[in-house]
Amino acid sequence: MEAEHEADLIRQAQRGSVSAFNELVLRYEALLFNVALRILGDAAAAAEAAQEAFLSAFTHITDFHGGSFKHWLLRIVTNACYNALRYTQRRPALSLDQPLGEDSAETLGDVTPAPGETPEEVALRHDLGRLIAQAVLALPVEQRVVLVLCDVHGFSYEDVAEITRTALGTVKSRLSRARAKLRDKLLAEAELLESGMRLEHERGDANSV
Repeated sequence: MEAEHEADLIRQAQRGSVSAFNELVLRYEALLFNVALRILGDAAAAAEAAQEAFLSAFTHITDFHGGSFKHWLLRIVTNACYNALRYTQRRPALSLDQPLGEDSAETLGDVTPAPGETPEEVALRHDLGRLIAQAVLALPVEQRVVLVLCDVHGFSYEDVAEITRTALGTVKSRLSRARAKLRDKLLAEAELLESGMRLEHERGDANSV
């Protein structure tokens, strides 16, 4: 029944109904924004990419001829993210490798306390979330997109192959490389943190003598 209702909304939108398209937007705006946010690492850029994607979808909705409307929208928003990153690379004052700002880090990390969580546990989870987000943003964009779609949003290999119009084997190899790089980055950061804590402890012992 839900799928039939969505199909009816799409048909209405293809006939020019703005209200029907707006209902489709309400269904998918959070998903498109969150995917764009994980790929771009900036809330303002993600909102712009999502808005661009919906505008493009409205303009070209008559080109949609069946299949998964969600996947079609995700293909458009990931393309919008690619465009945004290409634009960023052409601007010499900015770097894709620069650290996340505080606003972006807060948005990317879930800092809402879980039941029974202490403030220290919340802070630790926030720091870990920010570290993971930064590690994801350090990945090559093709690997980043696959990782975000598969591991963050739970799409299958087949879904991601359809969304990105990429061969299934390519999706799997990109995801494997992305996971390996992410694991290595997190392990390196953990070793640095452990070394820093050990050095701080040694300094404290020396000062107490």
